[in-house]
Amino acid sequence: MADLSENVPVSCCSEAAQETCCEPAAKRECCQSTDGGTCGCQTDAEATPGVDIREAVRQRYAEAARTGTDGGGVRRDERDEIFGEMLYSDADKDVAGAALATSLGCGVPTAVADLHEGETVLDLGSGAGADVLISARRVGLSGKAIGLDMTDEMLELARRNAAEADIQNVEFVKGYIEEMPLPDASVDVVISNCVINLSGDKPKVIREAARVLRPGGRFAVSDVIADQDLDDAAREDVAAWTACLAGALTRAEFEAALSAAGFVDVEVRETHRVHEHAGSAIIRARKP
Repeated sequence: MADLSENVPVSCCSEAAQETCCEPAAKRECCQSTDGGTCGCQTDAEATPGVDIREAVRQRYAEAARTGTDGGGVRRDERDEIFGEMLYSDADKDVAGAALATSLGCGVPTAVADLHEGETVLDLGSGAGADVLISARRVGLSGKAIGLDMTDEMLELARRNAAEADIQNVEFVKGYIEEMPLPDASVDVVISNCVINLSGDKPKVIREAARVLRPGGRFAVSDVIADQDLDDAAREDVAAWTACLAGALTRAEFEAALSAAGFVDVEVRETHRVHEHAGSAIIRARKP
């Protein structure tokens, strides 16, 4: 979550770029004629919204898994105390061990998720598996913790961390948080740690969380919340510093998305500042 803006691939194929880079009839040639190849773009008529953002995130987190950095070359011991393992208690560090050494989170959702024995927990964008391992211990062998991630390198690292910690009641699943490969009403709690802000379609993520939660299920995530009334320059700086490629939501936008998805008892509580114009917050809600 440090300043990684220099490593973000800029797509030639965003809608805004396509308006100026070439005529509509020549968009395919335009997208494929840059030094960066296709820039990760979809050139057909059915391009997925946010696909360029998704690929940028995937590349960054794959690099983080391979190198033990944040994907921008910053090693864990060079980070300050607003991101990563320094936010966790000693007890959590004892459980998660090496998984926390590569944590890219901005909070500790497991501290406020109120997990109970026997529950099933889903961690969105589970990365190296730290919050999955902590959750698994809290729900006990009668419960289960599921980590969902789109990056093969992170999934491999998470499975290795779980094996080394000898924690059995976990499962790591490959997939997108906008299209969760889980049945309806199959989990009791959805958590995530500074991941929803990375999505190009945050309302869809929140709707998917509502879908997979059982009635009465809980939503408890840490995420970056942008201050209200940001100008464009401030918003771009927040995005660069926090690596929120698609831009962080404001409190009002997050609350509105949760309500639109059918959640109730919505609570947004800032925990600490991560930027002059943004804070890390715990966001909680309940499915009726």
